[in-house]
Amino acid sequence: MTEMEVLSVMQSSILVATKLAAPILLLSMIIGLIISIIQAATQINEQTITFVPKLFLIALILLLAGSWMLQTMSDFTKDIFRMMLG
Repeated sequence: MTEMEVLSVMQSSILVATKLAAPILLLSMIIGLIISIIQAATQINEQTITFVPKLFLIALILLLAGSWMLQTMSDFTKDIFRMMLG
């Protein structure tokens, strides 16, 4: 492999990892921010309140977008093996 091919594989792997992690991370960050604003307004300072909504949100995201995530990772893996073999 040339240096450009290695850099291309690294760039595409970072892009795939970002595409797969972004929905979960962004939505859990948004729900955490919303809950922290509610906690600040109501002065309830319980740390475990954010855990359950984030857990349900992540499970919902994985149910809705799990097939897309699996297909994206499968396509990337096939491309990597195709590059190794040919």
